[in-house]
Amino acid sequence: QVQLVESGGGLVQAGGSLRLSCVASRSIFSIDVMGWYRQAPGKQRELVATITSGGRTNYADSVKGQFTISRDNAKNTVYLQMNSLKPEDTAVYYCNAVDLISRQYWGQGTQVTVSS
Repeated sequence: QVQLVESGGGLVQAGGSLRLSCVASRSIFSIDVMGWYRQAPGKQRELVATITSGGRTNYADSVKGQFTISRDNAKNTVYLQMNSLKPEDTAVYYCNAVDLISRQYWGQGTQVTVSS
């Protein structure tokens, strides 16, 4: 089992930046893929970015060049640096982990609100 706790969300003006953090309850060395998803009101949850244990990253087209995902295995933490935020980035952001036998884990989410 892995518990994931997100932090770093909040209210920011358009054009601003936020950095989300997701801390896992145990070592993430055995976590194959970690990622961030988001869910806006009235919409389905969507992929934002993922990072593998080897550091390979994948981004939704809508955030390429704007968001950066990274992981620090020593701190059991994955980050999402979000720059040039837009009102359409407003959503609850969820941390996700997939272990080596494909079990999925989710955090509780952190709200990001971007005002225009």
